[in-house]
Amino acid sequence: ADAIVVRHPDQGSVARFAKGVHVPVINGGDGVGEHPTQALLDLYTIRREFARLGKKVDGAHVAMVGDLKHGRTVHSLIRLLSLYKGLTFTLLAPPSLEMPAELAEAAEAGGHRVRRAASLKDGLKKVDVLYATRIQKERMSGEALETYPLDFRIDKKRVDALCQKDTIVMHPLPRDGTPGSNDLATDLDDDPRLAIFRQTDAGIPVRMAIFAVLLGVENRIAASLKDAAWISPPRIGTGDAPFHRLA
Repeated sequence: ADAIVVRHPDQGSVARFAKGVHVPVINGGDGVGEHPTQALLDLYTIRREFARLGKKVDGAHVAMVGDLKHGRTVHSLIRLLSLYKGLTFTLLAPPSLEMPAELAEAAEAGGHRVRRAASLKDGLKKVDVLYATRIQKERMSGEALETYPLDFRIDKKRVDALCQKDTIVMHPLPRDGTPGSNDLATDLDDDPRLAIFRQTDAGIPVRMAIFAVLLGVENRIAASLKDAAWISPPRIGTGDAPFHRLA
């Protein structure tokens, strides 16, 4: 293989694996540890959304909501965003599912403000990015799910009441969109503030770029660019995303 992508349930496993091979190894998620490629596509999404809104990452207010203890995507994202200047991080999680202390302390040591809030009402005021995460049941080891209150659900009613008109709503996916679930609700799907579909699309070019850089071919890409032919789908169902200029 020219490159290897490893996803493994044990934290630190990918780093150990990389020590035993002589080709690039990409961390596709190591248990409750890190998910760096997700963080890169999240940052790419934030930068594109901010460019559209005339904002900058420096000085932004980012709220992270949900299972921050087991959510490896937020572990990587807070590290990556900490490379910028003057951010405010609001961490919203039940007591048993809080962000690991060392990550919050590292952000503070980098000159950022870290706030902790016990409810959405207290934590979502004037946020530029609302990053929701699901309950990571598969990575829990004894935590009581009943300690996770239903008022952590992110739905249109709460976003309309608590967030700004240009707040970006993100989620690493998958989400539990079933009625009554304590996750990101589907009633936001038609709201322009919801960036999860644009976020997913961003994963393609970002991960292509990662492969190009690791394989040393990033300077050869321009010579091979060509237009991609668009084939209209035979039908659009009610469950499909809306396509521009397609009935």
